[in-house]
Amino acid sequence: MRAFVTGATGFIGQRVVHHLLRHDHQVTALVRHPEAATHLRALGVQLIPGDVTRPQGLVAAMQGHDCVLHLANRYSLYEPDEALYESVNVDGNRHVMQAALEAGVGKVVHVSSIVAFGASPDQPLREDSRVGPHANAYARTKHAGDEVVRAYARRGLPVVMIYPGAVLGPGDPKDTGAWIRRLVRRQQPARVFESGGFTFVHVDDVAEAIVRAAERDGNAGESYLIGREYLSNRQFMSLVSELSGVPQPRLALPDWLAHAAARVAGAVSRVTGRPPLLGLSPDTARHLSQGFRFDSDKAERELGLTYTPVREALRADIATFHAG
Repeated sequence: MRAFVTGATGFIGQRVVHHLLRHDHQVTALVRHPEAATHLRALGVQLIPGDVTRPQGLVAAMQGHDCVLHLANRYSLYEPDEALYESVNVDGNRHVMQAALEAGVGKVVHVSSIVAFGASPDQPLREDSRVGPHANAYARTKHAGDEVVRAYARRGLPVVMIYPGAVLGPGDPKDTGAWIRRLVRRQQPARVFESGGFTFVHVDDVAEAIVRAAERDGNAGESYLIGREYLSNRQFMSLVSELSGVPQPRLALPDWLAHAAARVAGAVSRVTGRPPLLGLSPDTARHLSQGFRFDSDKAERELGLTYTPVREALRADIATFHAG
């Protein structure tokens, strides 16, 4: 299989490239800065300079490929300029899907996020769950971007949708990884939103699911939720403490006070132009308190997935840095 990958230098994307190569597929990666992706070139990956926010050249780059694995997105729970979410997560999707349609690609695997479902009234979530209110701009634009993809599917583009849960693993540069580092380095002054929680998944399990979805015949139009193990925030923080040997913060804030602190931190951030203290913006607070829960019966049944325990994903991540 000749696979065209966007977002190949990201936390999940790099694993997807490795899994594709282990499955003996040929890989082309769209990268904004080829000079920073020489590690991919050394693996035999063909690098194409480009950006999903700029559609010029995408059609020509995709021609001759069997599938497009679309992972490029703007993921964070805080951005000073929220237009960045729209540019990448919505317009970027439109550009990639249009190019795939024009290039005659046989399949697109679009990687979204479980947050696109928002606070769905259907709990635990399923692939056919209704969409509820979204906690932040990131989640809203992930849902809006999915609607763009579905519109192209209705036009005949063969699309498979992947919805990972909260992704864990070594070297996580994003919000969950930052949360773990703050806990281990004793930079988290209080426990917050302990009753919320998430279905977690190891980054390598997500990568394997994406590759298997690309390889499977006859699954155009299908969606898969990826993850199995649910932990409340209280359980998650306790497990980080157990594995790192670092005590949890003694102070536990009630939800109303944590939301108030997040509003203050957000206001200060807007004035200073700097990220909110401890990453606790109002959007982050809503995300932590809302959480999500789902099962993965369909992906396990149709893609043959088995999952790495959350304990092992956390252990691997904690091993990559030292407590301060």
